[in-house]
Amino acid sequence: MAFLDHVLQPPAYGWKDAQGNLSKPTTGQIFKEFFSRLNIFATGKNWLPFFSWLKVLCFMPFFLLFLFKFMSLWMLLAAFLYSMIIMGTHGTIWHHRYCTHGAYKFRNNFWRFFTQNLTVNVIPEEIYVISHHVHHAKSDQPGDPYNAQAGFLYCFLADVNHQPIAKDLSEADYGRVKSLMKHTGIKANTYAQYLRWGSYANPGRSVLSWVLSWGFWYLAFYLMGGHALACTLFGAAGFWAVGVRTFNYEGHAKGKEKQREGIDFNKKDKSVNQLWPGIVAGEWHNNHHLFPKSARSGFKPYQVDMAWYYIKLMNKLGAITRYKDSKQQFYDQYYRPEVKLVPVVER
Repeated sequence: MAFLDHVLQPPAYGWKDAQGNLSKPTTGQIFKEFFSRLNIFATGKNWLPFFSWLKVLCFMPFFLLFLFKFMSLWMLLAAFLYSMIIMGTHGTIWHHRYCTHGAYKFRNNFWRFFTQNLTVNVIPEEIYVISHHVHHAKSDQPGDPYNAQAGFLYCFLADVNHQPIAKDLSEADYGRVKSLMKHTGIKANTYAQYLRWGSYANPGRSVLSWVLSWGFWYLAFYLMGGHALACTLFGAAGFWAVGVRTFNYEGHAKGKEKQREGIDFNKKDKSVNQLWPGIVAGEWHNNHHLFPKSARSGFKPYQVDMAWYYIKLMNKLGAITRYKDSKQQFYDQYYRPEVKLVPVVER
C-alpha cells in the first residue's frame, strides 16, 4: 500500500485535511491546480495532462461542424452510436478491463494493437491505469483520485489534478509503474527520461501515435461517408471525451449513500450499478468493484455487457487466449439463485 500512497502526484490542497479527513478543495483551488498543471511553460513535466486536454480541444472544430453544417437525423444517430456505445464500450474493453485489470490475455501483439486502435485515440493509457489502481485501493477514501464526496469538479478535472504519476519517484518505484504498464504495449521512458518528462510515456511517441490514429480514422470515415461522417464521428468522440470524465462521480452516487438492496452488493464503497452506463458500455460499476479482475461485469440476465461480448467473441476467434469470468462466483456468494448455473472460470 505504501507505493500506492505516493505513486500519484498530490495536489497542492493535499489528499487529507489537518484532521486526516478527505480534503475538499474550493472551486477556486481546483481551477488553480488545473491551470497550473496545464502550464507547459513552467515545466515540461506538465506535458501529459496538457496533451490530454489538447486532444479534447482539437475535437471542438469537428463537433461544431457536425452541429452547424452536417446535422441530420442519420448523422445524429451515427454520433449517438459512436459516442455512447462504440467509444464507451471500447474504453471498458481496453483501458478498464485489459490495461488496468488484466482481465484477459491476447494471443499476440497484433490482436492487442488491433483492440487498442478500434477507435479514435483519446485517453492516454498512463493517466488511466496507474490512478485506477489507486482508486480501487482507496475507493471513496482520502487519496482516491476521483473521490465523488469532494464534488463534481474534483472528479471532472481529476485527469489533470489527481491522476498523473508523481514526478519524484525513486528508480525502484518507477520500476513498479513500468510493471503495471508493460502489458499495454506502451513503450516506457527510461528512468532518466522519466526524470526529464515526469511520465511513463514518451511525448514524441505519444504525439506520433495520436497523429497516425486520427489520420487513419478520419480517412476511413471519409471513405465511408465523406466529410459529413468524418466530422460527425470525430465530434462524437469529443463529446464522449468530455462526458466520460463525469462517470466516476455518477458511478459513486455523487458521494451519497444510494446503494439498493438486491442490486448493489459491494458495500465497501459507494459504487452503484447504473442502467445507462451498463447497457451502453458494460459498466456495471458496483459489480466491477466486487470482482475488478473479471472480464464480465454484467452478471444478471438484464445486465447487458457489450464489452464482455467482444472479449468472448475474440476468445472464440482465438485472438484472446484466457479470461476470467466471475459470474458464477457472484451468484454463489451474493445472489444465490434457485437454479444452479454451470461454472465458468479461468479459461
